[in-house]
Amino acid sequence: MVEMNNFGIIGGDKRQIYLAKSLVADGYNVYTFGFDQAEEIKGTIPASCEEIALLCHNLIFPLPVTFDGVYLNAPYAKEKMLLTDHLAGQMKGKRIFGGMISRLKATSPLWEQAECLDYSTREEFAVQNAVPTAEGALEIAMRESLGTLNGSRCLVVGYGRIGKVLSDMLAGLGAKVTVAARKPSDLSWISLHGYQCLDIHKMEGNTDFNFIFNTVPALIFYRKLLSKLSTDCLCIELASTPGGFDFDAAEKLGISVIKAASLPGKVAPKAAGEIIKNTIYNMLEE
Repeated sequence: MVEMNNFGIIGGDKRQIYLAKSLVADGYNVYTFGFDQAEEIKGTIPASCEEIALLCHNLIFPLPVTFDGVYLNAPYAKEKMLLTDHLAGQMKGKRIFGGMISRLKATSPLWEQAECLDYSTREEFAVQNAVPTAEGALEIAMRESLGTLNGSRCLVVGYGRIGKVLSDMLAGLGAKVTVAARKPSDLSWISLHGYQCLDIHKMEGNTDFNFIFNTVPALIFYRKLLSKLSTDCLCIELASTPGGFDFDAAEKLGISVIKAASLPGKVAPKAAGEIIKNTIYNMLEE
């Protein structure tokens, strides 16, 4: 029997583990699938997808729901789970929360019979995730470099949510911050906040940096531009696919580029789980 006080969590990484624990602490009954090889999630009830569909109206899928469009993103499951018409048919009439949920809907037309909602597109989700992303980027920079961020020349490419938070954190550590952006309004705000501003289309003459943090998911650092960087420059890719670096060219030129997408789930899974939970609560209230 379906109860509105139940949540089902199907697949996911450490973020979903902490999400499950937090929902239990809030007094909900939480049923889980796909965590056979994870630590015990106290207070939750392991169940099959069929059982979860019978008992829960609200089901939470991971971010992303799937990487390849074939299997569920469930790194702690004993066996890979195919995203089939059969699974989609079981979810008819349910409310499905997921990250990048369009990938799930593409696996079967039967998902149209469920209410599929994407928590990863919400503004509050993106804003709150900017903090663990920026902190994770700083951790990588400090770990992988022989120098310090204090006094270093740092370029942040893009002045969106992550770019804003990251620029402030770098400045707080004493770095010399330059921010590259495209929009005139962003360039004005960058200058107003006391950072050196750089037009994203005019970077060829401005490549003397110790660290470059890219947040723009479009090719910016092509071979010609990469060839002007020092081989001591550490580049950190924070943008989603396709990213901003020509990785093949960087490797041939001896430029170090570290892929660091989806940092909240890696460096701060507990905080990331809370962010997902609070976003879903907001969606339910609306």
